Amino acid sequence: MAVMLNGRRVWLGAVLLGAGLLGHLLAAHVMGGSSLAYTHHIFGFFLILVVTGATIAGLGWLFWRGRHDITVLIIGAVQALFGIAVYILQGAA
Repeated sequence: MAVMLNGRRVWLGAVLLGAGLLGHLLAAHVMGGSSLAYTHHIFGFFLILVVTGATIAGLGWLFWRGRHDITVLIIGAVQALFGIAVYILQGAA
C-alpha cells in the first residue's frame, strides 16, 4: 500500500508541474501569442523550476531525506501556484 501512495504523490506532482506550465502558456496566449511571448514564458517556467526546485530539494535533503515523492509533490504545487499567478497577473495587465 505504501508504494501506491508514493506513486500517487509523484503522479500528482507531475500533474501540478503540467498545470504550472499550462499557466505560463495561457499567459503567453493572453499576451498575444507571439513566439517571443511563448519563449519568454517557457523560459520563465524553467527558470522558476530550477530555482525553486533546487531550494525545495535542499530542504528535502535536510528534513525528509529519502522521501522523493514529497519533494516532487511540493515542487509541483509551487509550480502550479506560480503558473496560476502568472496567468492571473498577465490577464490583469
